[in-house]
Amino acid sequence: MNIGDKVRLLRAKEQGVVSRFLPDGMIEIEIEDGFRIPVMRSELVPVSPLEAERLLKTTSYAPQKTVTPSAPAILSNQGIYLAFLAVNDREYTLHLINNTDWEFAYVLGEESAGATGGVQFRGLHSGLLKPKSQQKMNDHYVHASFEDWPTFVVQGLWFRAGKTSLRAPLIKRFKARTTTFFKTKTTVPVLNLPGFLTQLDAESDQSQASAPNSNRTAQPQPKRISPEELKAEMLKPKSEMEGVSFERPSAVVDLHVEKLLPNGTANRNPAELLKLQLDTFEKMLENAIASGMNEITFIHGLGSGSLRTELHKRLGKHPNVRFFEDAQKQKFGYGATKVTIK
Repeated sequence: MNIGDKVRLLRAKEQGVVSRFLPDGMIEIEIEDGFRIPVMRSELVPVSPLEAERLLKTTSYAPQKTVTPSAPAILSNQGIYLAFLAVNDREYTLHLINNTDWEFAYVLGEESAGATGGVQFRGLHSGLLKPKSQQKMNDHYVHASFEDWPTFVVQGLWFRAGKTSLRAPLIKRFKARTTTFFKTKTTVPVLNLPGFLTQLDAESDQSQASAPNSNRTAQPQPKRISPEELKAEMLKPKSEMEGVSFERPSAVVDLHVEKLLPNGTANRNPAELLKLQLDTFEKMLENAIASGMNEITFIHGLGSGSLRTELHKRLGKHPNVRFFEDAQKQKFGYGATKVTIK
């Protein structure tokens, strides 16, 4: 379930569009007339295109009768993404995703520093994205040269047949940063494949354009990056990008506290120690995936079983895990889990 997906309530007649994810399993949906309500995730089901089509056919055979004008259809207004999908352990492909109910005419390109210090723009692709569709670009982006990736620029216009509100053009720049980019791994909308995702049309950026003779305050123009700012950003020391490590981990990772904290626990409580073990597990698993490993084993011990249970829970939801099993019973008993990576 993603922002922009159409859903309906299990115990009520309302339908709406997912607008925001809230804490504690709550989801905010926008229903008719623009009202937004929080609903438990377990009380929502997606409305599939096939279901909508069947409902339409059923209605077409109903006896003709006078129908009062209904409220306007609920539109998915947000959902333009750049997505990077791994081709192998070295390269990524770039996709432009339109998960809205609008047609999106776009131009996509790259900005990079020129030889004379200015900014050069290179066009990659242009076209028209239909609602709930995507476009794959031709270029591949190499993991080893991540810090040299360009700034991606997307410019777009919105279109929908009939009477609609005028929407401001979308102009968005995106520069991938090591400290945040690899934390965005999720299931990519429309493609339903794992990838690294960034949303270009966040709600704060999507103010509707003012109509002619309107008294509304004019919307601010997108900030333009000067050549000096771009050059200074690209010449920042690499030490600022050391927040995420992608060193290949060992085939067997021991999560025992005495291995992680050989100098003592320093008065950490059990909850803090468990968090340290889980953080280490997450980091080693992601490093194993990023470095192209086929499998990795985690030693978690027996104990109360809480660590093993939490590891198996997270592994069961991970899009890049093929399967996992108790490993090397002769050596570890049931205190280790072997993970096979897709």
